[in-house]
Formats: sequence, C-alpha cells, structure tokens
Amino acid sequence: MIPNIGYLLSDNSRLLRRLFDQRVSDLGLTAVQARLLLALEKFPEQNQAFYADRIEVEPITLTRLADRMEEAGWIERRPAPQDRRARILAITEKAHDIVKPLRAIVDQLVEDILEGIDAEERERLARLLEVVGNNMTAQRETPEITHG
Repeated sequence: MIPNIGYLLSDNSRLLRRLFDQRVSDLGLTAVQARLLLALEKFPEQNQAFYADRIEVEPITLTRLADRMEEAGWIERRPAPQDRRARILAITEKAHDIVKPLRAIVDQLVEDILEGIDAEERERLARLLEVVGNNMTAQRETPEITHG
C-alpha cells in the first residue's frame, strides 16, 4: 500500500518546523524572527506584505515583529519608491552577524534530516519537491471555477 503522500508532506513539514524552532532558540531567536531574517537574506528589500506572506503571518503580526526587530537593530525600514504607504525591509549589518550561525543551523538541520540518503537520491528528492512546489504554486494561482 502506498503511503498517503499528502499526509507525509504535511507531517514532515510539521516535524521540520518543530526541529527548526528548537534549534534556532539556541541563538536567542524565535522561529518567526529566524524565518524573517532568512527571508530577508534570500529575498532582499521587499515590502512588508511580501514578507508576511512569505513567513506565513498576518500583516499586523509582521508589523509588530518588524517593530521589535528594528528596535533591536536587526532590520531597517525604508520607504518604498513606488508606494509611499509601503515600507521596504532590509537586513542590517548587525543582523548579518546572527544570520551566519543561523544559516549553519539550517544547513546542519538539513544534513541531519537527510542522513542515510546518498547524493543521487538527494538530487532526485530535490527535483521531485520542486515539481510538487511548482504544482502547488500553479494551483494557488489558478482562479477557482465555480459551477452554478
């Protein structure tokens, strides 16, 4: 019998998030702070709405998070050139000092969860997960057709 792939994806995602939360706490970060720093590093200088969507929090939650992280000197807000109401977030030099060990934690976590999987299998897994992700993105972007 083939395992339920949807369940496996969901459950493994939950387990990965829990491990991530545990490991980043060693740096004195909450999981959401760590996810925002990593998102800022990977997708620099986007507006707050982009990051709220990216790290899966409500915009007001992101605003409060950004307030605290700006006060701590980890991020800065800048006016968005195209929309004066929007704010662009940028990582600060101070935050780069914590992103490096954060990246090392993530890299070690990936190594730990892929233990026993050889390089060829990892490459195949990565390709398959990209296909799954692309399919989910396409479903999200496809307007729903209502019958009636």
